[in-house]
Amino acid sequence: MTQILHITPHLGGGIGKALYGLVEQSIKCNSEFEHIIICLDKPEKRYFIDKINEYKNKVIECPTISQLKYLLKKSDIVQLEYINNPIIFKYLCRMDIPSIRLLTWSHNNGLFNPIIPMKLTLDSHKFIFTSPCSFKKQYKTETKWIYNNDGSTKWGEFEEGFLGWIFSSGGFKEFPEIERNYSKILVGYFGSTNFSKMHPNYTDFINEVDIPDFKVKIIGDLHNKEILEKQSNKFEFTGFVPDVIEELKSINVLAYILNPEHYGTTENALLEAMSMGIIPIVLENPAEDCIIGDFYSGIKIRNKKDFKNVIRFLYENPRVCKWLGTCASESVRNIFSIENTSLALNNSYEQLMKMEKRKIDFKSIFGDTPDQWFLSCQSNKKIFNNDGTIDLKNVNKYSKYMLFEETKGSVFHFSKYFPENERLKEWSKNLKLIQ
Repeated sequence: MTQILHITPHLGGGIGKALYGLVEQSIKCNSEFEHIIICLDKPEKRYFIDKINEYKNKVIECPTISQLKYLLKKSDIVQLEYINNPIIFKYLCRMDIPSIRLLTWSHNNGLFNPIIPMKLTLDSHKFIFTSPCSFKKQYKTETKWIYNNDGSTKWGEFEEGFLGWIFSSGGFKEFPEIERNYSKILVGYFGSTNFSKMHPNYTDFINEVDIPDFKVKIIGDLHNKEILEKQSNKFEFTGFVPDVIEELKSINVLAYILNPEHYGTTENALLEAMSMGIIPIVLENPAEDCIIGDFYSGIKIRNKKDFKNVIRFLYENPRVCKWLGTCASESVRNIFSIENTSLALNNSYEQLMKMEKRKIDFKSIFGDTPDQWFLSCQSNKKIFNNDGTIDLKNVNKYSKYMLFEETKGSVFHFSKYFPENERLKEWSKNLKLIQ
């Protein structure tokens, strides 16, 4: 049996669901690939850990360095579930990694902020994105970066299969297909309401709508509730819900309007809603553009006027709504199934097993110190000056929200993990003053 060792900072959200799906699918199909999962951080939510551990303790939590070294050496393939979480760097850049076969599966799109360090792409045996938006927009299918003698880079030919993309979907078996009534438009939003993800001007879209009794139900997340309520009286907040599926039964349109420079890829909240026949309305952002077939599995818009017109159209055409909802559900269940995810990864594992293990120096990828690790993933490093000051004069109006996240690999996130690092401490303090 071929052992795949997954290294992940956590098992929440999309990563947790995808890895649980892989483990379950592997056992269900009696696969030759065995999945062992290292969860580096102490988990805040145990749902997927407990689900995975139903299959003979497949999750090892907060390993020691010696444990991790042993498992790395023993495993046939190491799959790094990559996001720029500080605990990944804390482990990988502070230990001598034995020779491994490295598959990096990136759960950030890398198009804006945070970026994906170029050398991680090059040093992995195989680098896989979780959305074709990264593959199409950031890389060319016929080329890759290679190093010149002076350390600079250029485009050059690469071995077939070096780069790829596989959606990180865990499937939708728990989400029921529902026969919906579209005689009334019931709009909701499901997912993060941090403005690094939700569009910072979300209420501008909502306030544009002029159909009778129009409301938007914000399911689950209460972050930015006060700001949203001040900007519009058209919101209804559920707060934490023990059963998200029941709440999704109460809407038939998803106003999934995201920050144009968000970091997401497979967008599991969007897919889960679509799987239940909910019609998504999205901006033509890179990730959503790769998921939605316009006016087939959803509707793409460019601005708030488009949004107003689309809501009016759906309000006046319930028969079209029924067709769109059916198409959304069928397309998601066919394209984003766990069977497809598992099959694609298994093909990659077979390719990797033909390659030799080798040493990978993560310090040469990310740097020697926590502040260097943080900067290695920043699209605009000039924001963070060597003297600890902050310069925001050239920051894009959409990308600035990512800087002020408490987590998601922000400077606050890194400073929390590495409080002894003076530069991170100063950047955090000075950025807080600006906020």
